Amino acid sequence: MARLHEYQGKALLKGAGLNVPRGAAVSTPDEARRIATELAGPVVIKIQAWTTGRKAMGGVAFANTPEEAATAAQRLLAMKVGAFPVEQVLVEEQLSIEHEVFVSMSIDDAARRPVLLLAVTGGTGIEDRAADVARISVNVNGTADRDAIKTRLAASRIRADQQSSVTDAITKIAALARKIEARSLEVNPLVTTKDGRVMAADCRMTIDDYAVFRHSDLGIDIARELDHPPTRLERIAYAIEQDDHRGTFYFAQLPPDPEKPLIGFHGAGGGGSMMSMDAITTAGFSIANFTDTSGNPSVAKVYRAARIILAQPGLVGYFGSGSGVASQEQFHSAYGLAKAFLEMNLAIPAVIRLGGNSEDRAVEILEDACRNLPAPVRGFKKDDTPAKCAEVFAKLVQQWGSKPATMTRTVPAFVGAASAYSFPISGGRVWIDHASCDGVATETVLLHSAGLLRGEDRKPVLAIPEAEVATRDSDLIACEIECRRAGTPVVFVDLPILGLDDRS
Repeated sequence: MARLHEYQGKALLKGAGLNVPRGAAVSTPDEARRIATELAGPVVIKIQAWTTGRKAMGGVAFANTPEEAATAAQRLLAMKVGAFPVEQVLVEEQLSIEHEVFVSMSIDDAARRPVLLLAVTGGTGIEDRAADVARISVNVNGTADRDAIKTRLAASRIRADQQSSVTDAITKIAALARKIEARSLEVNPLVTTKDGRVMAADCRMTIDDYAVFRHSDLGIDIARELDHPPTRLERIAYAIEQDDHRGTFYFAQLPPDPEKPLIGFHGAGGGGSMMSMDAITTAGFSIANFTDTSGNPSVAKVYRAARIILAQPGLVGYFGSGSGVASQEQFHSAYGLAKAFLEMNLAIPAVIRLGGNSEDRAVEILEDACRNLPAPVRGFKKDDTPAKCAEVFAKLVQQWGSKPATMTRTVPAFVGAASAYSFPISGGRVWIDHASCDGVATETVLLHSAGLLRGEDRKPVLAIPEAEVATRDSDLIACEIECRRAGTPVVFVDLPILGLDDRS
């Protein structure tokens, strides 16, 4: 479920005809001072973070003057929720609240229909007052049962002359949820004020991932459920997933434990990845990220995933382990990992469990291709449990010194050279060092080119049209790695990652 911030949700509520407090989201103390000056009265300042219990964690402040608002904003903007910094705060007018109502529109998966939850005592602690929450029927068009709402409100302390306005607000909330295809839309509290207004004082919204493409106006750039605003690397990873349909690639950064060594995690398959994460955390490590490449991912997708994992600072190791019975050909993953490790001249230990089809070949490719790297790379198979792999990994990291290493991507000198032969592929370009292609090198290239290349004047050149080779990156990366294994590194598949490589 893709989430919206409170200020974004309130803009939608206002557009649907509900009253919301005056105010604006800001990212600096000076902006907070300006908004408080414009509001000309007491304000509330709230961190914009995808979490509950903001007040309990100190994420809500009250101010009577613009200077107090600026001071409060400075403190709140210095906060972190988990490992992720607060980037914005919402500065709003304080409300003189008379009564609070809890309203939540969501999808009941068991009943396969929308449901409206209503409690006439809203605010914090609603989770502990389940008995006070009524279920109101809603049809598939998002129309709530007004009579049921009126009956519920009639038994409340809300003034009779305000109950009709509250009913209108609740039905508008339900209709908005249907319009934007929300998985959940919670207004807590919906308040009546002492001056007779009905206002949405707070809100939380999540949008169905599969509906996001129909709502570009919502400004959701990552259609996934995260507990924090997308990081730079998460945005880069999501763009890769959207551009390459071959297999899945999920990347999310996690809050690290500062007391434990930090590692990059690369899984394959949900259940196996969960087991592997348990094994590696039990071994005493903190996981910087969760990554899954499964469903027969392309070699290029695995390569890019590994590059993004390695872009995280402070890693002392790279642990890859997922399903031990994957139906995908594991040598594809081995080629992708080997390419990433070689380009980055891997300087931290790596343990990779490649259980599944062609696992023997996969382990051989990975270990042989990476044999001359500064740090050790070990491959394991399906009969090697995640716990065993984690134990070996822990020993390697300990032997290596448990120190993070800075790694920089390198490309061969012949990339971009006038003497090199090259042609474009999807997302990059292939380079062949014709100047170093003697008879043996050319034969090696042709042997591993899957028929994509042919010999011409004892040099490898394309054997098929450029348009047809564009999506054959997996075969070409395999050719690159096999040439390196043979001691003839004359092929390089250049796949710069937009947002990660300066050359992009």
